[in-house]
Amino acid sequence: MKKTDMRRRIDCLGMGIIPYDLLFNVSRYPDAGMKINASGFFMQGGGPVPNVAIGLARMGFKTALIAVVGDDPFGKLSIDEIRREGVDHRFIIVKKQPSALAGGWIEDVSGRRTLVLSRKIFVEPADIKTSTYPVPRILHLDGRDMPATLKLARWAKRSGVIVSFDIGSMRNDISAVFPYVDHIVVADGYAFPFTKTRTARGAIRKLAKLCPGTIVVTEGIKGSTGCEPHSDKTDFVFHPAYKVRNIDTTGAGDCYHTGYLYGLLKGFELVERMKLGSAAAALKCTRPGARSGIPTEAQLLKFVKSRRPIYR
Repeated sequence: MKKTDMRRRIDCLGMGIIPYDLLFNVSRYPDAGMKINASGFFMQGGGPVPNVAIGLARMGFKTALIAVVGDDPFGKLSIDEIRREGVDHRFIIVKKQPSALAGGWIEDVSGRRTLVLSRKIFVEPADIKTSTYPVPRILHLDGRDMPATLKLARWAKRSGVIVSFDIGSMRNDISAVFPYVDHIVVADGYAFPFTKTRTARGAIRKLAKLCPGTIVVTEGIKGSTGCEPHSDKTDFVFHPAYKVRNIDTTGAGDCYHTGYLYGLLKGFELVERMKLGSAAAALKCTRPGARSGIPTEAQLLKFVKSRRPIYR
């Protein structure tokens, strides 16, 4: 087999933050100055891109992860968890800095969650060694470390790789990567304030001026709206959100990406990719934590084939 063929034996390569999550269940959000008891506690790895790498691995795809952790117990826990899930962890970078940590509360009744991120460790462009990476079918990015993100995105375009991008909230300026993106699934928490619009269709129209790829805007229980590139931008696709018993919304957006990319790797049309994304996100919300509820392929397809109630 040729060397180039060997390097293409991977479905998805991702790069993104990998905080370790420390999550508390509470009966309700405490007011300022209050002290309350937690009804539960759990910890596990997190991060949008690592969660997608794990999700696709559970569905039978070959995935690898580029990330940075600290030389501390949380970094070791993160790497061990990635390895156990069958994700290629050879490209995780260990630095002599504290690992990123995320702490949060999950409200028992509603399943709503609030997270706080502490991160002083970054992937730098010099850390990116493209000659050592397998050439994937899809490169999945979160844009947290933009100089490194741009280096990878440019490499992907030169290599004929599909670039997928995840953005969930307003933070650093990530617009420089838009011209390289083939598929962007963006939460309303970013889409609306960034485009200064109030509707998914309005946001897509404005984002399409910056991003030549397929654009999907998710709105939680309001469902998701998408549009393929090179259309007249009026051929919108909508898919509703599924109703489930909501335990925890942490990682729901990551799981939407997992279902969407599963459909993309299978060659499905946009509406089917959005259906799979909605189903994966719903299944995740039935379990606590970002990773506990990530479905297997069998669980995802069983959910999609069953008659599930939707939000109207």
